[in-house]
Parts: sequence; structure tokens; C-alpha cells
Amino acid sequence: MTYHATISVTLRPSILDPEGKAVHQALQNLGQTSIANVRVGKRFEMDIEADTESEAYRIAETACENVLANPVMENYAIEVEAPAGISA
Repeated sequence: MTYHATISVTLRPSILDPEGKAVHQALQNLGQTSIANVRVGKRFEMDIEADTESEAYRIAETACENVLANPVMENYAIEVEAPAGISA
């Protein structure tokens, strides 16, 4: 069965985010003064062949730990969805 995983990778709160600060400043310059803070991250989407949703989650987690995220500097969040019409 094919599961769809969405993975968000963000810098840990203790890590400075110069790109986020630059985006925040650009938004402020455009008049978006109600925005207090911006953090920039990465989003990955993948289709995973697995027998169960929990197996698909473990595969995505292994991808995060080995390739997609730097565990020293980044956190990640994984969402796995079962194929449409199938409840896990």
C-alpha cells in the first residue's frame, strides 16, 4: 500500500535563523508589521510503499534521521496519510 508522508524540518529554537530574520525584515518593510517572528524551514513530501501506517512512519523517520534533518540543529515533524478511502 502507498502512504503519503509530509515532513517539516525546522531549526531548533536555540539556533539562530538569519534567513528567517531576513524574511521577517522584508515583510516589515512591506508593511506587514503584525508579524512578530519568522522561522524558515524545509518541507518534504514522499510516497512510501509499506504494509501499515506505522511502518510508513518508521521509514519516513529513518529518512529524517539519516538524510533529511541534521539532528544537532534541526527538529522534524512527520505526518503520514493512508491512501484515500482507506482508514488506518
